[in-house]
Amino acid sequence: MTGNTNVVVIGGGYAGVMAANRLTLRDDVAVTLVNPRPDFVHRVRLHQLVGGSDDAVVAYRDVLAGGVRLVVGSAARIDADGRGVTLADGGTLGYDYLVYAVGSGSAEPGVPGAAEFAHPIATLEEARRLRPVVAAAPATAPVTVVGAGPTGIETAAELAEQGRRVTLVCGGVLGPYLHPRARRSVAKRLAGLGATVLEGSGAKVTAVTRDAVRLADGRELPSEVTVWTAGFGVPDLAARSGLSTDAAGRLLTDETLTSVDDARIVAAGDSAAPSGLPPRMSCLNAMPLGARAADTVLSRLAGERPESLRQSLYAQCLSLGRSAGVYQLANRSDVAVRLYVEGGLGARLKELACGGMTGHLTKEARRPGSFNLHRIPGGAAKRRRLLRAHRSGAPAAAGRAA
Repeated sequence: MTGNTNVVVIGGGYAGVMAANRLTLRDDVAVTLVNPRPDFVHRVRLHQLVGGSDDAVVAYRDVLAGGVRLVVGSAARIDADGRGVTLADGGTLGYDYLVYAVGSGSAEPGVPGAAEFAHPIATLEEARRLRPVVAAAPATAPVTVVGAGPTGIETAAELAEQGRRVTLVCGGVLGPYLHPRARRSVAKRLAGLGATVLEGSGAKVTAVTRDAVRLADGRELPSEVTVWTAGFGVPDLAARSGLSTDAAGRLLTDETLTSVDDARIVAAGDSAAPSGLPPRMSCLNAMPLGARAADTVLSRLAGERPESLRQSLYAQCLSLGRSAGVYQLANRSDVAVRLYVEGGLGARLKELACGGMTGHLTKEARRPGSFNLHRIPGGAAKRRRLLRAHRSGAPAAAGRAA
């Protein structure tokens, strides 16, 4: 497809693919998607890849609009003044608009021995490296999962369901995002699978060795395989390119997801920090943010004023092995409420959510403009209140889950 306006989307995850597909609404827009891998990573299934029940990839032909040009490569630098992207292989791409959707990955552990002996799981490559390590370990070998956010819980449950000796080290509370009622349900399920859960300040990891994990309270846990799921970090592409970022490295934007430095750059997904108050890192937020970023570009091309960010639907779903799960509902401040679904129905809802994510992308590829979750009424006023509280220094919203 040839067009009069070139839009480059950096990052082919949930946010980037949604934005790229939506931008094909206009025939005079040429869309290029830059991504390091030739396939779409279904990131919410990476724990299943480690456990051997899914490969966590989807062919781009199934989720990406046919009119989008896919460039397999990594962006090394953004030249905002020259409107160009330099690729790691030395190539360059010019743009009229840029969608920054580089996503997130593993954060630096900062714990002695963790980088050398623990296995992160935030990316496809990390999960693929971990899979044969787990498969080669004897069934009776002790496995330690560090981090009690969604990835840690799901990985611990996946491996415990296979009969492995799993210890989940929380470093605090189990499932910090969850309502206490749902947290008790998760704890009960993990116990039923034979997993040991260690909570509290004493369960913070202070060191990792080849065959053990040391805790703040002096305990030393034998661990033949240590899985590290504590924390996420974002790529430093924006900072390396001289663009304004928040303390975590996310691109700073206004409420239309436009960079505070350049009106030709918009951001979406985990790497966006609208007004310095980013939503929780999750695919639930990534796709609406991708749609909103695309709409901002399309509005500018149409000579219209872009709409502000509005998020009104929040939840978190966890798989607890293949036969159980928890679906946690939340309010418009993204704070968990008492209502949740557990057990087999929770597992089915989790699977529906996972299928729905790629389903939304496929539908948007075939019918650009059909996705509308980012337009559900009611979120704008709440967002404004959160921003006022944030700017005044008052508590505004729950932090993102690990």
